[in-house]
Amino acid sequence: MKVAAIVGSIRKDSYNLKLAQFIKKRYSEKFDLEILSLRLPFYDQDIENNPPEEVLKFKSQVADADAVLWVTPEYNGTIPGVLGNAIDWLSRVDRVVNGKPSWIVGASMGTLGTVKAQLHLREILFSFGLSSPLLPGNEVYVGAVHEKFDEAGNLTHEPTIQFLDSVVDNFLKWFNHNNR
Repeated sequence: MKVAAIVGSIRKDSYNLKLAQFIKKRYSEKFDLEILSLRLPFYDQDIENNPPEEVLKFKSQVADADAVLWVTPEYNGTIPGVLGNAIDWLSRVDRVVNGKPSWIVGASMGTLGTVKAQLHLREILFSFGLSSPLLPGNEVYVGAVHEKFDEAGNLTHEPTIQFLDSVVDNFLKWFNHNNR
């Protein structure tokens, strides 16, 4: 299975990027995870039918994937602007996310993880331009993330790792059941 990871942070040392990298490495035997770049120009309806090359590449990578892993931080109680911009590109013209199975994870230094951002993202993903079925009941909110990674960027918090193991297994079962 090929999974496109869309990480809502472009910061070099982003905890959400580290979380995506951990998922890529740990579950490489179960699926191929490609972490996509969100360094995209602002969505502009005037050019949506003839977008820049980096947008075409981004949309093609999502279209080629079997599923999408959304990895979001929480900025001001919602999703980051770069993630919203990427979603705007994905939801227009060819709508490459439409019908594509998704799951969401997120990490923050706060105790609640990314509860509000993920709630908003779930609502967005059910909109007309996206219509992405989501893995139900397996929310991954990694709070106090700065205490769960070591200096080398490895996730070391065993309860979080065990929970991710179960969510990944649940996603694969759900995906396989719904995509026979």
